[in-house]
Amino acid sequence: MTAPAPTTQRLRRERVPAVLVLEDGRTFRGQAYGATGETFGEAVFNTGMSGYQETLTDPSYHRQVVVMTAPQIGNTGWNDEDDESKQIWVAGYVVRDPARVPSNWRSRRSLDEELASQGIVGISGIDTRALTRHLRERGAMRCGIFSGGAVADDAALLARVQQSPEMKGADLCAEVATTEPYVVPAIGEKKFTVAALDLGIKAMTPQRMAERGIEVHVLPANSTIEDVYAVNPDGVFFSNGPGDPATADHQVEVAKGVLERRTPFFGICFGNQILGRALGFGTYKLKYGHRGINQPVQDRTTGKVEVTAHNHGFAVNAPLDKVSDTPFGRVEVSHVCLNDDVVEGLQALDVPAFSVQYHPEAAAGPHDAAYLFDRFVKLMEGQRA
Repeated sequence: MTAPAPTTQRLRRERVPAVLVLEDGRTFRGQAYGATGETFGEAVFNTGMSGYQETLTDPSYHRQVVVMTAPQIGNTGWNDEDDESKQIWVAGYVVRDPARVPSNWRSRRSLDEELASQGIVGISGIDTRALTRHLRERGAMRCGIFSGGAVADDAALLARVQQSPEMKGADLCAEVATTEPYVVPAIGEKKFTVAALDLGIKAMTPQRMAERGIEVHVLPANSTIEDVYAVNPDGVFFSNGPGDPATADHQVEVAKGVLERRTPFFGICFGNQILGRALGFGTYKLKYGHRGINQPVQDRTTGKVEVTAHNHGFAVNAPLDKVSDTPFGRVEVSHVCLNDDVVEGLQALDVPAFSVQYHPEAAAGPHDAAYLFDRFVKLMEGQRA
């Protein structure tokens, strides 16, 4: 069977020149992919070989230009079921070899078409291996993608990149969070009520809790401690989200209030960093971060190694070799990344609270860490008993 010819619109975009400019002056030339124009953000690389739709719609990628290390992207097109939020959040998208024709029974349109319809400026046809090696050696950095009429003199483009905002010090969670509370009902018998602070929550997270009989009240990022307890929660959850955790002073104070009341607490990703700060630990920016669905993490309470989904550029600075004394009692590092010994989880020993740095909901897989939602349920069961 002969494959259908690419559309005229797609061929036209493939011929549009584009350039990616890093803040240290290195440039990569290719073709426009998605929308044409210009965009700015922090250049980061993602090592996942699948799940690009979930990646693109993950609010944690707000203001980041995502470089895919897998050489061919877009093979399964774009469907209407796998979005993790209401829109694509990445600032820009970088691929080496975009699929010319998508092939999947759920596909409704091509990835290129969806990027263009949502105004996401991308670039294709560049050496993403060289770009990834550069970011590993030099660290994640600001960049710009320019295509069509936005392409100009390299020096002028570099100056614009260097004037764009940095990720360090960026307060972004309120920009991606819901502005109004909403409820995700429990599936089957309702067993618990959880107040979930939306810092950039993904749709699959309350779904994983609902599957366990939890009614999830999703609250705006700026909710107060009074807002949290107005839903009479059995547990409190802090979600993933974008930006620098050092800016999240309000959310840290809310977390402290939850710990003081001894309500079971579970945090992931940004929520892990906020719990860390509430317990008295610092946070810091990683050189190039962890992003992908193939990161090895050891659960130190069981010794089991999990392959996990990550998306973070900041981490908690807590000692790996001892139990720490904090204002809320003893705390230990429960999970650690086996690639670089980064803290990947915290366990409070004297209050009902724990967190992980990665994404146990992992809609695109892997599902090694799904048990953490069961651990949250057991924590609420223990507190109720």
